[in-house]
Formats: sequence, C-alpha cells, structure tokens
Amino acid sequence: MSISIKTVSLLLKKNLSIAVAESCTGGLIANSITKNNGVSKIFSCGIICYSNRAKIKYLSVSKKTLSKYGAVSKNVAEEMIDNLYKNEKTKICVSTTGVAGPTGGTKLKPVGLVYIGIKYKKDNLIIKKYFKGNRKEIQRKTSNYVFRKLSQLV
Repeated sequence: MSISIKTVSLLLKKNLSIAVAESCTGGLIANSITKNNGVSKIFSCGIICYSNRAKIKYLSVSKKTLSKYGAVSKNVAEEMIDNLYKNEKTKICVSTTGVAGPTGGTKLKPVGLVYIGIKYKKDNLIIKKYFKGNRKEIQRKTSNYVFRKLSQLV
C-alpha cells in the first residue's frame, strides 16, 4: 500500500479535512488524494498556483514577498498555507513551492530545492528539502514526503 493511500485512509479515519496549494508538484498531491474513494468527506480543494501571478490572484501571496524572497522561499510557502486556510478553514493546509527542473535552478536555489508548508492545528510547519533526480522524481519525492510528514503529524 502506498504512503499516499495509507495517509488518506488515516485522514478519513480521523475525519481531518485538507486543502492543498501546489506549485512545483503541479497537482500531484491533490491527484494522490482524490483518486481514493470517499475523500469528498475530507478534501476541500486543490489549487495549482504555478505562476507568481496565480499565487497573487488565488492565494493572495503579496507581491512584496515574491519580490523580496522569490517564489521558492519559506515566506511564500507560509503565505500560501496561511491564505489557503483563510479561504478553506480545513484542519490541514499544504503548500509546495520549489525548483523541479531540469532548468531554472541557481546557486542559491538549485534544482531540487523545495519548500513545503503544512498548517495543522493552526500551527505552521515550513520544511526546506533538497531532492535529487529528474523533474518527475523531484515531484514524486516531494509528494511522498508530504504524505509521510502528514502521517507523522496526525
């Protein structure tokens, strides 16, 4: 049984609602949740905010934060979950923002750098991770990490 299926089963059992705001994972987390039966009881929404414009429009990430720290930052990951929570009021909010590659990386923000935001019990956890691999592998590893972390938290 995959980590996503185990985690979703746990969320269903505990009746913990969830919403996700994804950038670098492009909907992979939402897809991993919604392919399970019965999740309409807990899954509120999945927003793919890939561009800065979308992050501003749909998640109210501030232009100032994006300008000062860049889209791939702890600050943006946190604004994503905070504003998703304001809209959805779910027990859990998740955000991902990172550089999945194969291009787009810099010395300061290399390919594989990902920030994951998790809001649970109104507390924010922002995690900085480096994943190795190609684009699909980085996305998959990020998604799997989110589900492992959620199963530990709940």
